[in-house]
Amino acid sequence: MAIDHTHDAAKRSWVASANDGITEFPLQNLPLGIFSPPRGDRRCGVAIGNQILDLREAANRGLLNPPAADAVRGEALDALFALGRPVLRSLRHDIFRILAADGGPGDETLLHAMADCSLYLPTTVRNFSDFFVGVHHAIRCGQIINGDDYELSQNYAYMPIAYNGRPSTVCVSGTDIRRPVGLRKRLSEDPLPSFGPCQWMDFELELGFFVGSGNAFGEPVPIADAGDQVVGFCLLNDWSARDIQMFEMAPLGAFNGKSSGTSISPWVITADAMEPFRRPAMERLPNSPEIPAYLHDESDQRMGGADIALTATISTAKMRAAGEPPVRLLQTHARYCYWTFAQMVAQHSITGCSLLPGDLIGTGTISGPTRADLASFFELSFIGKQPFELPNGETRGFIEDGDEIAFGGRCEREGFVPIGFGTCAGRILPALSHAA
Repeated sequence: MAIDHTHDAAKRSWVASANDGITEFPLQNLPLGIFSPPRGDRRCGVAIGNQILDLREAANRGLLNPPAADAVRGEALDALFALGRPVLRSLRHDIFRILAADGGPGDETLLHAMADCSLYLPTTVRNFSDFFVGVHHAIRCGQIINGDDYELSQNYAYMPIAYNGRPSTVCVSGTDIRRPVGLRKRLSEDPLPSFGPCQWMDFELELGFFVGSGNAFGEPVPIADAGDQVVGFCLLNDWSARDIQMFEMAPLGAFNGKSSGTSISPWVITADAMEPFRRPAMERLPNSPEIPAYLHDESDQRMGGADIALTATISTAKMRAAGEPPVRLLQTHARYCYWTFAQMVAQHSITGCSLLPGDLIGTGTISGPTRADLASFFELSFIGKQPFELPNGETRGFIEDGDEIAFGGRCEREGFVPIGFGTCAGRILPALSHAA
């Protein structure tokens, strides 16, 4: 692990809210994002406690070293990510020096109150691909649809599988999602398909990660180098219209069922911030074949996973009207990713597919092996057949209009300061009447 002085648990910031023991953004985190202050334009920033450090202003004052100083003057993180991990690490050191309490009195004119700012997508997201590496989710969904004797398809044991998503509908946390309309069929419940608003609206609790410098067209990324292409992480909700998805999946795969929206958290937790929270790759399933050589790297197997606790909450319209707080739906963990982030990068590029700086890649739904750690309504309610009761007496089989789903992520390890991911939230609005 590349542990350095920026992970020192004894260090404190002159920003008081970064030291309260509660914040997700202590001095040891320093996530990157795009924000605009009141009456200001978009710019690069760093979350520190309940404040945002203005990186453009820091660069203008000569506090950051090149080439990062030039890259952070833009309105997206693409140019910065294109410079790769070593430059991002150098920038992290500069930011740590600016914000650490032992650097002398801090300059509060570099800060903006986060509550007063607007947050945006971190990159331009020219491309978005979503993998299917949550092996317990893959098995359970197959069993729900096909019965308990379902077995994963052969290819799942040999390579990480994905679909190319719709980057134009990737949106930042807090963006409302309109209930999609389409041709739908709820498996055996509907003998024929019908057209109308989605009736099985669902969420998927995932991680997202961003590509760094990328690779040239026609030149795959070797697995030994693939981990260095992962520059940062976020929370990701791949909203899913299950009844639309069920009818369209065969023979080609997800399309309309997955294109209504993908929500991500606004702050990018850098790969360097995650170094203390790396873990071994998930153990292979019994009787699985050996990992193909082009996807196998000893270092990646040893520390290619991530130690991230994940949660999802729900807030219904009725709960908000009564002044009730959101309630937890589930908790799961990133250790249930069957393939590593590096393996996803290597697989994505193996044909010579060019990955671009700022590209977004999703893990797929990260469910665990038991009912206590599921990660979608599809599984929680057994595809709507076993609705569950919320504390206020409401029941849910799938998401209803007005429901807000929010994700959280947190990393903890003895000897290090815990860090968080912020929130990935979205509220479902009714379908457009003229579309239905």
